[in-house]
Amino acid sequence: MSESSFQDDVLGELGPDRLTEIASLLGTDESGAKETVATTVGAMTGGLQQKADADDDDGNEVRQAFAEVAEPPLQGVATLGGGLLGGGLMAGVLAKVSKPVAAAVSKKTGIPAPTIARVIEMLIPVLLAVFAKRAAGAGNAGNVAGQGSPTASGTAPAGAAPGSAPAQGGGLGDLLGQILGGGKK
Repeated sequence: MSESSFQDDVLGELGPDRLTEIASLLGTDESGAKETVATTVGAMTGGLQQKADADDDDGNEVRQAFAEVAEPPLQGVATLGGGLLGGGLMAGVLAKVSKPVAAAVSKKTGIPAPTIARVIEMLIPVLLAVFAKRAAGAGNAGNVAGQGSPTASGTAPAGAAPGSAPAQGGGLGDLLGQILGGGKK
């Protein structure tokens, strides 16, 4: 249920105009576009989760991207572009998984990989928005007092946000599960 909730969030953020644009690109109706978007989003989040679980440079990059996306946007030095930097790193991570995802979705659906790649290009800003909203919701649940307190917002630089310290272990894994919607106990 969580996974479809993430896909529903993406479809909601996408909106009817962009969904119609995707349907036109795919040569299908709204229902076909939704199905392709859901398949693509599922493949992308699965790829991100797999990379995040890896103990290598790619895994570190994905975990860092999620940690940056999860940081509140108006915090100390981050007000000068922290939100953009986090989105930039995550956009880069999404771009890296886009080719294998396009190939996999193409194989599964029969839609040419270049067409799926164009759909992914349209989905990346939407995914970034959903990740940020989910991260903010996850941060609010565990850090409500910290977001409004002057000490947390005034003195915590990008790498020292409250809640960043446990991110090395299960904290980030829990956050990834909440953001991606695939958290399993």
